[in-house]
Amino acid sequence: MKKPFIVSFLLSLAACTASPPRNSDNICDTFREKEDWYADAKQSYEKWGVPIPVQMAIMHQESHFVADAQPPRQWLLGFIPWFRPSSAYGYAQALDDTWENYLDQAGGFSADRDEFADAADFIGWYSSQSHAKLGIQKGDAKNLYLAYHEGHRGYQHKSYLQKAWLKRVAEKVAFRARLFQYQLGTCKMN
Repeated sequence: MKKPFIVSFLLSLAACTASPPRNSDNICDTFREKEDWYADAKQSYEKWGVPIPVQMAIMHQESHFVADAQPPRQWLLGFIPWFRPSSAYGYAQALDDTWENYLDQAGGFSADRDEFADAADFIGWYSSQSHAKLGIQKGDAKNLYLAYHEGHRGYQHKSYLQKAWLKRVAEKVAFRARLFQYQLGTCKMN
């Protein structure tokens, strides 16, 4: 059965608006292109106290701002699509269980992992939890990312110390947060 024109048009329009920003390495360009994103990130900042550059650096690392990002599927015998290694999904790459905790504690029943505003709020919430449970400062992108990646228990047990690659990624997130902070200072978002 053929879809009515209006349904096809709306689906294609939704796909266009969910595309990642053209220049995700420049936060000013990203916020100019995605008009609501700055207001959404600012709302998360005002609610949770996690700076916008930290939120955006974590999201950049996790999904490169791809709304429906997922870990690559594994292949059985090299040609049969198999399971994904985790349930991570969306802008924030939130795991199913962690997302459910967020919905119960802060997100409400209608939040979606593939909605930017909800993902920004999730990152703010999780980072705020990391501050409360682990004492990580809300502007400390490196350690917030380590706790985000490893979970609170993993961070407490310092599981990241056995993962040199993860420590490098966390340094990259911290660098990007500093870069985004500098860029935000030059573009004067309202």
